[in-house]
Amino acid sequence: MKTHTSDHRFLALFPPYRGVEPLEHPTSIPTDPLPPRGAALIWNLLGEDWGGGFRAVRNRPPGVALFVLLPPANRFDGMERLLDLMEHCRPHSVLPHMSLLAAEELVPLLKGLPADLPSEVSEYLRWRGVEVDMDTRRLIRKTLELSDELRTVSGLARSLYVSRRALGRRFMSRGLPVPSHWLHLGRILRASLRLQHPEATLHSVACEMGYPDGFALSNQMYRLTRLRPSIMRECFGWEWIVEAWLNQEGLEGNLSPILLRALFGEEPSAPSAPPPRLLATGTGPVRRVNVAERPTPRQPEG
Repeated sequence: MKTHTSDHRFLALFPPYRGVEPLEHPTSIPTDPLPPRGAALIWNLLGEDWGGGFRAVRNRPPGVALFVLLPPANRFDGMERLLDLMEHCRPHSVLPHMSLLAAEELVPLLKGLPADLPSEVSEYLRWRGVEVDMDTRRLIRKTLELSDELRTVSGLARSLYVSRRALGRRFMSRGLPVPSHWLHLGRILRASLRLQHPEATLHSVACEMGYPDGFALSNQMYRLTRLRPSIMRECFGWEWIVEAWLNQEGLEGNLSPILLRALFGEEPSAPSAPPPRLLATGTGPVRRVNVAERPTPRQPEG
């Protein structure tokens, strides 16, 4: 079923992806659970008020993928303005103008593996508020890239020509999770995107990712994100998986207080009584915070 786009400024795509739904406002996207699993927001640029749409789209719930629908060519004369919007809103995809839109046209884009997943994730984290120095951003991107072939922090450190201890200190002095968690994140993201294709089996994906079996992959995925492979088969995309990982890292005390505030806008709770939804009230990226000068009281990996 196709939806006419001309009368709607915002549309949405939700699992099980049977159709594109008109949306009154991005704040109408359900946030239980948070992050919304596999949701996509479509912003139709046919209207003139791009500024109001920008503010709404910029503050969409964390993890919601954004599709930007361009206006017809004869009504489009703001390339510089569009590029500025793209930088600040970070769309998943930019679509040519379509008067009719169907879910089956968007789903392949939503569950497709990005051409450069490490760079996409690194830029997404920067957009969300993880503002670190260039060298640390390069290390994050390189760690996610090497996670496709490396399994240990020792191997990662050798590939980056630093000691394991120095590598751990670099991440933790910036208030970030330890290097091994970034390696696991890279593997889990690739596994999740492969599982979103029906021909892939849990066992085959697990072996491809270096796990002994599907049970080991499922357990690792749950430890990192509190999500199971069955959810990855039903909910597409990757931004919401990164958000689930950030949420879990925050619950376990692996993000510095200043980084928690930058990402989720609230203080961490006392270690003795963590609430079950510590980060459940986040309203999206509000500002960027440089965390380079705020080390956390953890010890680097030895």
